[in-house]
Amino acid sequence: MAVSENYQKGTEIRSKLMGEKYAERMNQSVYDDPIMKKFGDYAREAVFGMLWSRPGLDMKTRALICVISDTAQARWPELAIHLRMARNQGWTEDELSEALMHLCGYIGLPSVREALLTAKEVFHEMRKE
Repeated sequence: MAVSENYQKGTEIRSKLMGEKYAERMNQSVYDDPIMKKFGDYAREAVFGMLWSRPGLDMKTRALICVISDTAQARWPELAIHLRMARNQGWTEDELSEALMHLCGYIGLPSVREALLTAKEVFHEMRKE
């Protein structure tokens, strides 16, 4: 794949959101085969390079939107990634937990419970790093 300007920008944004070490770990474990590399390349260019760089919202707000969206759709592996991004953008563990608790009345307790369990694991892992 030819490296476009959006791909380069997306690589930088992705690294900033995830943290360099975590992004590289994903490159080596998730995107290390041809099928997933295609997906990763597309995500870098279109999602990180074009969507995350749009004007109008800061990256901190965008990260919280992803946390809420993942929880509402029960996307637990993606939630783990987006919780990490949200923490790296300045959201505290308490703020993210409260945002998830707020969803109890809107999407239901089972999804919020799973989201909080995911958050517990991600926050523990990040504290150890």
